[in-house]
Amino acid sequence: MRTVILFILLCIGVPVFSQNFFTTYTLGAAGYKGDLQESAFRFVQSRGVWGVGCMLECSDRMFANVDFNYGKIGANDRYNPLNRARNLNFKSDVAELSARFEYNLFDLYQVKATPYFFVGIGVFRFSPYIEFENGNRGYLWEYDTEGQGFYEGRQKYKLTQWCLPFGGGFQYALSNKVRAAFSLGWRYTPTDYLDDVSTTYIDKDLLTRMRGENAVIIAYRGNQLTNGSPYPAAGTARGNPDTKDAYFFLTATLKVRMTVKGRKSESEKHAGSVECPY
Repeated sequence: MRTVILFILLCIGVPVFSQNFFTTYTLGAAGYKGDLQESAFRFVQSRGVWGVGCMLECSDRMFANVDFNYGKIGANDRYNPLNRARNLNFKSDVAELSARFEYNLFDLYQVKATPYFFVGIGVFRFSPYIEFENGNRGYLWEYDTEGQGFYEGRQKYKLTQWCLPFGGGFQYALSNKVRAAFSLGWRYTPTDYLDDVSTTYIDKDLLTRMRGENAVIIAYRGNQLTNGSPYPAAGTARGNPDTKDAYFFLTATLKVRMTVKGRKSESEKHAGSVECPY
């Protein structure tokens, strides 16, 4: 939390010393693609995201961004026709810090609107959970639902991972100081456990012995449905380990320059630009 507060203060305070800095403020929707939702664009399951950031103007069309985003993802098998009988669900908060390179197709000092694209690298933290009937959360990482940490070499997954943000959208110059951007940003991740689902069911008795009866109840919830089937045999597919999970943000961003900067003439067009380090 201290790191987040320091980052926000840095974004607010540092840019006032240069006209080449913007601060950015983001709101939007977050979603995910994984074993509980094979199609990423199921907005019935999307949740919110907000963010703040700093943006350095390297040239008229190139920018370097540092962003902090905080959102929530989740999915439920009731919307998953292929695995509805499995009856799993999850939610997870996602906190992400990233650095991105952004490129505008056109110069917003010369035009009012432009497509833009971005790519970068980031680090994020997640922790999938379910909500019990009493309102308490059950954090799935603690239950090792697929035997992580004790079964056939399955290691416990890390809750802090790296990601590759990339995407694009459109930007509009509302004034010489303020820009509005609308974008879809995808996040590739190296983990298959955003939803705590990846491989196969392990033996019910073994899971009970190692992690307790609640772990069995959480690992498979199809028997809670009317006419639902019992806990599957060990080795039955629970997820697809051949594909990694991903998440995305569909956002609207307000970008505010810290000092007013007019449209540049040809003679001064590059005089105030800042070169990005290589």
